[in-house]
Amino acid sequence: MNMIEYADREMLAMSVANVLAGELRKSLAVQDHVTFALPGGTTPGPIFEMLSAVELEWSRVRVMLTDERWVDEENAHSNTRLVKNTLLTGVAAEAEFIPFYRDGLSAADGAAEVAPTLAEHFPLSLLLLGMGADMHTASLFPNGEGVGKAMANDAPLLCAVQPADQDMVRVTLPLHVLNGSMSTHVVIFGDDKRAAVERAQSLPPEEAPIGAVLANATVHWAA
Repeated sequence: MNMIEYADREMLAMSVANVLAGELRKSLAVQDHVTFALPGGTTPGPIFEMLSAVELEWSRVRVMLTDERWVDEENAHSNTRLVKNTLLTGVAAEAEFIPFYRDGLSAADGAAEVAPTLAEHFPLSLLLLGMGADMHTASLFPNGEGVGKAMANDAPLLCAVQPADQDMVRVTLPLHVLNGSMSTHVVIFGDDKRAAVERAQSLPPEEAPIGAVLANATVHWAA
């Protein structure tokens, strides 16, 4: 794990947006299409807004979420809605978005339908992750229902999971897909999350899923 510290969150957002843009350009120089997987949540919003204005060949970029709540994009909890409102605007609107949600299907049935269609987009060219205070990343939650299967080496390419103590079912890319990314970045804010990410390295993956993706990751941190 490589950790980079920033003076404040605005500087982090600017720097990470520049780093991601540079890596996308580098990948586009050697690949016809690149796949960029990214998280939902409020933390990456400013990064996405800055990245959306960057001039690059967005028409050759395929964007997908690392995980999604099983709701349609009109729902306020939808990560798809967030990404479309922050990243896929301006010049970045030319990127191809790969949706997971399937109307009328359960999360388990929808994940089973979508999973085989994702193979052509892997390995990921670029991966951006966040982390919760409980040391989850994507929707790999400690002790969540279905998370053990999603962390297995033979997991389907999209898995339905039910976090403990949450009502909303989610789907997530499995651990082996996350670890197969050619470049991985993690963004965290606050002293508590910095302590958590450092502690995660010494805990079993089922207790601290973020620890399972840190070996080749760059962690970007601001207080």
